[in-house]
Amino acid sequence: MSDRSLTRQWLMRCFFLSTALAILFYQLLPLDTAPRSWAGPDLILCLAFAWSVRRPELVPALSLFAIFLMADFLLQRAPGLWSLLALLACENLKLRGRSLRDASFLAEWMTVGLILIAMSFANRIIMGIALMPLPKLTLTLSELGMTLLFYPLVVAVTHGVMGVRKIAPGDLEALGQKSV
Repeated sequence: MSDRSLTRQWLMRCFFLSTALAILFYQLLPLDTAPRSWAGPDLILCLAFAWSVRRPELVPALSLFAIFLMADFLLQRAPGLWSLLALLACENLKLRGRSLRDASFLAEWMTVGLILIAMSFANRIIMGIALMPLPKLTLTLSELGMTLLFYPLVVAVTHGVMGVRKIAPGDLEALGQKSV
C-alpha cells in the first residue's frame, strides 16, 4: 500500500471519529430542556453502519467501540451494552460487505434494518434480564423508526459529501487484494 493511500486511510479514520464526536456534541447541547415523548435517530450508529458497509477498513473495531462507549457514558445509557451490540452489528455488516457491495441499496437498507431491530430488542431483553430500568417502549420504537428513516439520508451524505463509496472490484485489486 502506498504512503498516499495509507495517509488517506488514516485521515478518513480521523474524519469518522471527528464526525461522530461532532454528532455526540450536538446531542449533548441543551437545545430543548422539556422531556419529549419521542426519540430522535441514532446518527452515530447510522454513520457507523454506512461506513462499515462501504469502507470497512476505515472503521476499526477499537475506534467503533471507543466512540460507542463514550456515547454510552455521556448519554447515560447502560455502559458497554449498546457499545457491544453496535460493535457486533458493525462487524456483522463488515463481514457481509462483499455481498452488500453487489446488492441494491434496498437490500442494504433491509439488512441494516433487520440488524437494527435485532439490536434494539436484544438491548431491551438484556436490560430486562439484568433488572435495569427500561425506557418506554414508545421511545425505543421511535428511535428505531427514526434511525431507519434517517439511514438513507446518512448514506447520501456519506456518499455525496464525504466521498465514502462502496468498494468496486477494481479498487480491491489496487489495494493488493483479490476481487471475487
